[in-house]
Amino acid sequence: MGFKALGLDTCPAANAQEAKEALRRLTRESDDYAIIYIEEGLAQQLSAEIDKFKDSVTPAIILIPGREGSIGLGQSALKAAVERAVGTNILGD
Repeated sequence: MGFKALGLDTCPAANAQEAKEALRRLTRESDDYAIIYIEEGLAQQLSAEIDKFKDSVTPAIILIPGREGSIGLGQSALKAAVERAVGTNILGD
């Protein structure tokens, strides 16, 4: 709800299927969204859907920690994106 308080659109999803439908709706029906934030727990279950956008400029899909804390997917995705962009790992281990 913090994102909603900042004036961002939110699409709450109770499970992976709802998240998948929301992701498809946001990416198919509208070009209004340049950045989509997804909790790591749901992203883990939607990896095939998210991978379709890994080389696209928009939307940028950013993985964020859930209530339980980070499981490391967001950091791994960021590291991989930077490595693709610059050709080497500049963030270290």
